[in-house]
Amino acid sequence: MPNFQTIDLADVSLRAAIEGQGPLVVMVHGFPESWYSWRHQMGPVAQAGFRVCALDVRGYGGSSRPEAIEAYDMEHMVADVAGVIEALSPDAPAVLVGHDWGAPIVWNTALIRPDRVRAVAGLSVPYTGVPKRPFTD
Repeated sequence: MPNFQTIDLADVSLRAAIEGQGPLVVMVHGFPESWYSWRHQMGPVAQAGFRVCALDVRGYGGSSRPEAIEAYDMEHMVADVAGVIEALSPDAPAVLVGHDWGAPIVWNTALIRPDRVRAVAGLSVPYTGVPKRPFTD
């Protein structure tokens, strides 16, 4: 059974379900889901020797819900995941797993912050490669 922690970042607070000890694995849900969509994967991953963090991304579940539409752009989502890694694993990179809309979030986090990412997996969405124009343009 996971423990819940609130991770306070610059402009949002994110609810995280956390289970296990060891290297960090961050699981990012899709649309319209929550941390709960990872409930069946968390235990086995934790038992394999990892610390698992399943997020409620901004706007979902127990996380902050900013009013501005711009607060939900990819740049903010990437900053949120990087901030969670900094908070929970300041000295080591994390494994990122994203499902559905969570897949592009974790891929872009790996592209923008490779120093914080050990490995990345996207589920249910095909990876189309590095974009010709970064989302930050």
